[in-house]
Amino acid sequence: MLSKLIIQNYAIIDLLEINFSEHFNIITGETGAGKSILIGALSLILGERSDSSALLHKEKKCFIEGVFNIEKRKNVTGFLNENDFTADDELVLRREIAANGKSRGFINDTPANLQQLKQLASMLVDLHQQFDTLELGDSDFQREVVDALAGNEKLISQYISLFNAWKQTQQQLGELTTQKNNFQKELDYNQFLFDELNDINLKQNELEDLDKELEVLNNSEEIKAALSSSVYELKESEQPIVQSIKQLINKLNHFASFNTTLNELISRLQSTQIELADISNELESLNDEVNYEETRINFINERLAQGYRLQKKHGVQSTNHLIEIKNELQKKLNAALNIDDAVATAQHTFNEQKKQLEIFAEELSLKRKKVIASLEKNVNALLAQVGMPNARIKISVTDIQLNQFGKNIIEFLFDANKSNRFESLRKVASGGELSRLMLCIKSLVAEKINLPTLIFDEIDTGISGEAAKQVGIILKQLAKQRQVISITHQPQIAGKADAHFYVYKQIKNDAVQTNIRLLNKDERIQAIAQMLAGEAPTSAAIENAKEMIGN
Repeated sequence: MLSKLIIQNYAIIDLLEINFSEHFNIITGETGAGKSILIGALSLILGERSDSSALLHKEKKCFIEGVFNIEKRKNVTGFLNENDFTADDELVLRREIAANGKSRGFINDTPANLQQLKQLASMLVDLHQQFDTLELGDSDFQREVVDALAGNEKLISQYISLFNAWKQTQQQLGELTTQKNNFQKELDYNQFLFDELNDINLKQNELEDLDKELEVLNNSEEIKAALSSSVYELKESEQPIVQSIKQLINKLNHFASFNTTLNELISRLQSTQIELADISNELESLNDEVNYEETRINFINERLAQGYRLQKKHGVQSTNHLIEIKNELQKKLNAALNIDDAVATAQHTFNEQKKQLEIFAEELSLKRKKVIASLEKNVNALLAQVGMPNARIKISVTDIQLNQFGKNIIEFLFDANKSNRFESLRKVASGGELSRLMLCIKSLVAEKINLPTLIFDEIDTGISGEAAKQVGIILKQLAKQRQVISITHQPQIAGKADAHFYVYKQIKNDAVQTNIRLLNKDERIQAIAQMLAGEAPTSAAIENAKEMIGN
C-alpha cells in the first residue's frame, strides 16, 4: 500500500506531500491542472528513466519519495532480503535527479539501480494508463487470471517444481549422451594407451632405480677392484691397517695409567679400530654383491628403453607420472563401461517425470477449460455494465508441448463491436477499452490474486451516466480488499471515494505551480457538484452530489 508520496521540484510542482487512504482514493481537477504530472513523478520511483528538463528549478535537485506499507507482502520482503536491502513493515523508495541530469535511486536509503526499482515496483504498484496495454495483453498475466479462477495455485506450484526437475534431468541426460559419444570416439585409443602402460606394468620409481643399477653394473669391474683393494689394505696386507692400530693400542696401554689424556686417546684408537674393522666387513660383503651380469644389463637396457619411449610419448619425466596416466586411463575406461548404465538411469527418470508432468498438465488444462465459459460470461456482463455493451471477450486455450506452466497457450481475444471477428487484445483494444477491461478482469480475480496497489489513470474516458456509476461501484468494491487510486473526471466515480484529492494550479512568486489537497465532506460536495454542473453549481447539482457521496 502506498501510504505517502512526496514530490519536490518536479515539473510545475514545488513541494507536495500526499497521504493516501488504504482503500479507494480519487484524484480530480481541471484539465491541465497537473494530475498526469503526479503519475509521471510516481513513475520515477517505479524505475522509469529520468530527464533533467522536468526540474522546476534548474539549480536544485528533484526529489520523489514513496512510502509503502508492506506488512502482508511476502514477495516484497523476499526480494529485499535476496538483494540485501533492509526489510521492515515500511518501505521507502526514493529517486533524486540532479541539475546535470544524473539520477540516483534508493531502496530504504540503500542505493539501488533502475532494474531493482522496476522489479520491486511491479510488486508494489499496478499503474494502468491510457494507451498502455500493460500486462493485460501479456500471455503470462492472462494465464494467471485463468489459473486464479480455476483454483490452480497449489497444482501449478507442484507442476513448476516438477517441470524444473525434469528440465534438469533433461540437461543431465544430454550431457551424459554427449559424454557417451565422446567416450565411444576415444575408447579404442584410450584402450591402446592403457594396454601399453599395463603391459610394461611399472612399479613406483622403477625406471629411476633401474638407471642407478645399470650404472653400477656397467662399472662393476672398477668398483670390485676398488673394494678388493680397500679390504686388502684394511685387514689382509702384510701390515693391515686394523692390525697395526691394535698393536699401537697394546703399546700405549702400558702407560695409560700415567696420563689421563693418553687414556682418552687409547679409547679413541679402540673406537677407530672397531669402526675400521666393521667397514672392512661391509666392503667385503659389498664386493661379493657386485658382479658383471650381461643378461641383467641387457634386461635393464630393454626395460629402460621401453620406459623412456613411453615417457617421451606422454610428455612426462618420471615413472610415477606414467603410473598416474595409467590410472587416469583406467578411470576413463571404467567410465566408458558404466556410461550406458548412467544414461539408462537418467532416461528412466526423464520418462517417469514426463509421465507425471503430463498428468499434472492434463489436470491443469481441464480445470482451466472448465472456468473459461463462466469467465467469458462474467467479463462480458461487466463490460456491458461499464458502458461497453457491444464488446465481448473470448478466451482461446490451445494445447501445445509441455512448457513451464503446463500444456496450454491462453490468449484473450477481443471484439469491440459484435463483429464476431475476435483478435488479440494487443491489436484491437483502445486505451479506454483496455482500462475498463482490466478493471472488469481484476475485479473478478481480486480475491484470488494478491494484487498490488491499483492505479487507474482516467479509466472513465468515453463513459458517463450509468456506466460511470457502475465503474465507480466496481472500483469501490475492489478497494475493500486492496488500495485503489484513480484519476477521474466523472462525479459518479468521485462520489464513491474514501479519500478525495483535488489537484489545482496556483500562482506563487509569479510562477504557476501545481498543488493538491485532501477535501473534507463539504469540499467534496462542492467539487462533485461542479463536476456535474460547472463552476457555479445549482442547488439541484449540490443535492445530487450529496446523494452520490451518501450512497
